[in-house]
Amino acid sequence: MTDAVFGAVPAGVGAIVVGTFPLASGQWFVPHSHPQHQLAWARRGVLGVAVGDSYWVLPRSRALWLPAGVVHRTGATRDAVLCSLYFAPDRCDLDWAEPTPVGVDGLLAHLFVHLSDESLPDDARLRAEAVVLGLLRPLPATPIDVPSPTDDRVRAVADALLADPADPRGLEAHARSAGVSRRTLTRLFVHDTGMTFDRWRTHLRMRAALPLLAEGLPVSRVAHTVGYATASAFLAAFRRTVGTSPGSYLHGEAPPATGE
Repeated sequence: MTDAVFGAVPAGVGAIVVGTFPLASGQWFVPHSHPQHQLAWARRGVLGVAVGDSYWVLPRSRALWLPAGVVHRTGATRDAVLCSLYFAPDRCDLDWAEPTPVGVDGLLAHLFVHLSDESLPDDARLRAEAVVLGLLRPLPATPIDVPSPTDDRVRAVADALLADPADPRGLEAHARSAGVSRRTLTRLFVHDTGMTFDRWRTHLRMRAALPLLAEGLPVSRVAHTVGYATASAFLAAFRRTVGTSPGSYLHGEAPPATGE
């Protein structure tokens, strides 16, 4: 994790200032916030953004809107480049109050790069900014929550699974490792995270899988990496947890409508 903490972003001629930050594999910025709204996008690679227990994966096809003042962490599981647009709240008509994923098509991606040109004339910059605001469309996908436990016994189990999402041990074995009974660990997990052990582990595995899928790894390989014997078992678990397929989730497609 880097020691860098972003301060206030310098004011620009219009409503938007651009920041570009290379990230090495495994590098994360410490929790921080900005006085501006931020639109975070992976100019190269795949990014992860965490707000509390919520976690978003950002391939190049999506960005994340972070309202001014929201404390967050940004990082990458592989080498990546974070490109951010910072919007002055008093000069921006958008008032999204929550972190919101945004679809990034070819035009918006081009505008990220275009606005990063410091030699861009003021009139051209203002025209480009107006186009950016008109292109921002929220995506339906929600973050995958993996609540962080505070109880030492639950945290020991969580840490083992975070280190190896494919850990095949069940609740009984983890309870023995933590020095408690199965019944006690069951109760502690729900009390501490609001989830059962099985549900928490499934959420963790889905979160671990998304960056790998976004990088283009085959589903079968990702499934084994996060603890599923087959791709079909992983895909079924993903649909149960998230409500859609990994491809639809990463590309921001709405889940299929349910019949009445």
